[in-house]
Amino acid sequence: MKRRNFVKKTVLSSMATLIGVDIVFGTTMPNGYQPIILQDPDPYKMFNKDKGMEVLNDRPWNIEAKAHLLNDKITPNKFMFIRNNGLIPENLESKTWTLTIDGESVKQQKTYTLADLKSKFTEYTYQLTLECGGNGRSEFDPPAKGNQWTVGAVSCAQWTGVRLRDILEDTGIKDNAVYIGYHAADTHLSGDPKKEPISRGVPMSKALQDETLLAYRMNGEDIPLAHGYPLRLVAGGWPASVSGKWVNRISIRNKIHDGTKMTGTAYRIPCESIAPGEKVKDEDMCIIESMPVKSLITYPKSGAMIDQGKKLDIRGHAWAGELEVTKMEYSIDFGATWKECPIEKPVNRLAWQHFSASVDFPKKGYYEVWAKATDSKGTSQPMILPGWNPKGYLNNACHRIAIKVK
Repeated sequence: MKRRNFVKKTVLSSMATLIGVDIVFGTTMPNGYQPIILQDPDPYKMFNKDKGMEVLNDRPWNIEAKAHLLNDKITPNKFMFIRNNGLIPENLESKTWTLTIDGESVKQQKTYTLADLKSKFTEYTYQLTLECGGNGRSEFDPPAKGNQWTVGAVSCAQWTGVRLRDILEDTGIKDNAVYIGYHAADTHLSGDPKKEPISRGVPMSKALQDETLLAYRMNGEDIPLAHGYPLRLVAGGWPASVSGKWVNRISIRNKIHDGTKMTGTAYRIPCESIAPGEKVKDEDMCIIESMPVKSLITYPKSGAMIDQGKKLDIRGHAWAGELEVTKMEYSIDFGATWKECPIEKPVNRLAWQHFSASVDFPKKGYYEVWAKATDSKGTSQPMILPGWNPKGYLNNACHRIAIKVK
């Protein structure tokens, strides 16, 4: 009886902490009952997100930004998209957190505490672009299943941690190593502890890049829980799904990692172009690696109005996966003609780049400003939707905003 009372008081205390006030008559609450305020949580308060963010799903949580919210050069937490596959883990303790390196191709299995990682290895900070592979899915026709992201499933925060390469080299890598795969503390939507919500990975060449981090800080502070506290993988320039959150184990594999959402059609596109709606065999789907060239106008907000004779200052970001953006252009005549505008160099490899321009309009009326980036291999964004694929991945069509000149 004493133990039951202790457990109930502990649960009530935790609930009160979440709500922010004491639960009056909490001792008479039926066992297992969840107060209404906790049954329908406020995601903006829970995750410290701006109320302009768009909630696409709450089980699991998936939240995106609007284009104009992404105007910062370094994305703050309040405007960072959330993409989850399972349930966010609870009661995580950084003091007891461990990371295990194992797998068929590890020379010596090792386990590190977070303190070990911070004290034994050199710390690095990079600004890294993370974009969901399905960003822009809502534009595909016929529609593709999944969260109907518009343009806001992208961010470029500053990440601090240790290089994955240094950890893997400390354990030793066998010559037959091909891939790494991550494993994490989130739980499957079913609640089954034996099922992993997601377990993806990257080839060794990506795992060993300088910028691939095991990160424990974001924008100079502990990583927020929704973004992977206390430790996550960050592999910029590739689909954000390979940057696993709440990572507690990494396997060095002697084959392409075969974890959850690494097989079948998950994060894969047809190896060859297909007609919209056409079915594709699993064996004819190729894993997405480097993300395509893309850009986003973040200022002004679409629908802005200006007076005739005034110039419109526009700003935005551009990125190109593993590559660099070397040319930025805009159009006000639906892509008939283009004008080049300045684009800054990235602060480091795999960070997005910033562009700006002052736009003239010939007379009163409705206009659209389109943005187009070109990468270092000469590939430009398509003006309209790129090749259709069953899962609605890699939409890098030109971003557009509406303008009225009065």
